[in-house]
Amino acid sequence: MSSTSLPGGTWTLGDLTVTRFGYGAMQLAGPGVMGPPADPDGALAVLREAVALGVTHIDTSDAYGPHVTNELIRAALHPYPQALHIVTKVGATRDPQGGWPPARQPAQLRRAVHENLTNLGLDVLDLVNLRLGDAQGPRPGSLAEAFGTLADLRQEGLIRHLGVSNATAEQVVEAQQIAPVVCVQNLYNLAYRQDDALIDALAEQGVAYVPFFPLGGFSPLQSAALSAVAARLDATPMSVALAWLLHRSPNILLIPGTSSVAHLRENVVGAGLALSDEDLAELDKIGR
Repeated sequence: MSSTSLPGGTWTLGDLTVTRFGYGAMQLAGPGVMGPPADPDGALAVLREAVALGVTHIDTSDAYGPHVTNELIRAALHPYPQALHIVTKVGATRDPQGGWPPARQPAQLRRAVHENLTNLGLDVLDLVNLRLGDAQGPRPGSLAEAFGTLADLRQEGLIRHLGVSNATAEQVVEAQQIAPVVCVQNLYNLAYRQDDALIDALAEQGVAYVPFFPLGGFSPLQSAALSAVAARLDATPMSVALAWLLHRSPNILLIPGTSSVAHLRENVVGAGLALSDEDLAELDKIGR
């Protein structure tokens, strides 16, 4: 482990070393991830506390708000510490109804990258994920044109590293044939295990897997087995769920989101729970 005391130690994304315990900024925007937060000062405090705790991996998107979370990140943390790496995503925008229509045409992707650069106050984006599929999950189909556009932007020096989000295993392979992929960001948690084979394959390749909604998202995880293990450990179910993810595979990076400093600290402590072989075996049955 590096100098950080965060659970899980570190992982390398290309040439970037990040803490496996990171922070997802989506919840800093207003209700439905639209508009400003009710407590802007509280949002800034959460971001500053994450960095104070040693987090070096913040996940965001200029679509959150839209623009809100990136503007908050800049207000709270710019100029950024050298060790801090901000990961963003492009490929979707927002409509007035709060939907997430795709925005994966080359001109849309170029505009999104430049908006991320502007709103984050950066000259180069450390890592950009291409968001695929839709709100219901991954959808089959070629990503060649969209990912090729991001690969061109990488060649132009505006992006350091690339990843994919909400992707099928086949799309991951296709992306890897176009440009290096350093991470895959998909829906995965203790109860939703459809990417088990993909996680193991990526681990063998040294590619990070970043679960979004690691605690179930807007519908928090509920399981009798999870509650039983949590009660035995005198911990919260969400703490156990985070700790399980760090145990699941060394290439899993956590980006739990919260708009509360107290909850952020609880997540850090919870992710560091020690789980026995008995605990892990019991938890492993939940999503099978």
